[in-house]
Amino acid sequence: MEHVHDLNSGYDHENEGMQSKYELTLGKYNTHLHDDEVMTKVDLLIGKHLNENNTMEVKKLLFHCIDLTTLKCTDTEESVMKFTEKVNEFEDKYPDLDNVAAICVYPNMAEIVQDTLEADNVKIACVSGGFPSSQTFMEVKVAETAMAIHTGAEEIDIVMPVGKFLSGNYEEMCDEIAELKDICGEKPLKVILETGALRTASNIKKAAILAMYSGADFIKTSTGKVDVNATPVAAYVMCECIAKYQAVTGKKIGFKPAGGISTAADALCYYSIVASVLGKDWLNKHMFRFGVSRVANSILSAVEQKTVSYF
Repeated sequence: MEHVHDLNSGYDHENEGMQSKYELTLGKYNTHLHDDEVMTKVDLLIGKHLNENNTMEVKKLLFHCIDLTTLKCTDTEESVMKFTEKVNEFEDKYPDLDNVAAICVYPNMAEIVQDTLEADNVKIACVSGGFPSSQTFMEVKVAETAMAIHTGAEEIDIVMPVGKFLSGNYEEMCDEIAELKDICGEKPLKVILETGALRTASNIKKAAILAMYSGADFIKTSTGKVDVNATPVAAYVMCECIAKYQAVTGKKIGFKPAGGISTAADALCYYSIVASVLGKDWLNKHMFRFGVSRVANSILSAVEQKTVSYF
């Protein structure tokens, strides 16, 4: 695992009594990042490790880490049922490959997936909390999350309230995440930062720290519903945050890039970042996920060494 260059800096002990607990938490980390420097580090990392990670073993693992997702306005009970049946049939068609990690749907489709899913060790995940904007009443977010779990969801993906973060309202932002984590209980909560809207590496790092502090079990790049979704730079910053957060707190947080990842080559870039920054303990479906559907056929094609359009 490569050394994480993320030491404490800029922490003002004299003003400690005037700072909120959120500012004190951020003060334990260096959040003053330069975008150009981060981009250079990412380019060097990918250039160094991409080819060595381009193996059949890695591609099979990448497929196994996919959250196979359908989040379309045109989804119907019938289409989601057929989507799930594809996962059921996968093991018979590809007996040498492990299945996807999860099926991710809107909350109103959780029960359909639960009733249809027969494949072993495939989780049911739901987006919730006013996805994809997080712009709704907290009571609605709580009710939607609770209903998703009640009807079959085993994992929940929410969007961080980006507007509250950008306006410096850390308390309400963190309270929302913590309350939804309470609803989830032991079920994993993935918190989407919507990194394209955060724009800078410093903002991404601050948001990642606060999301983890508030109870996120995973931090996730994007919804896939905005102009700029997952990027290697955002992934690198988030993975460095996860590594430093573990060093400070002892807690291991998962990572999920999502949105804009459409090819096996894209997926290998993100694998290279996770492998280099976080190490082998994150190279499994319990700590590393891909929130995509388009990439499933691309990775499957790379494994089978022929064009496959299964999903």
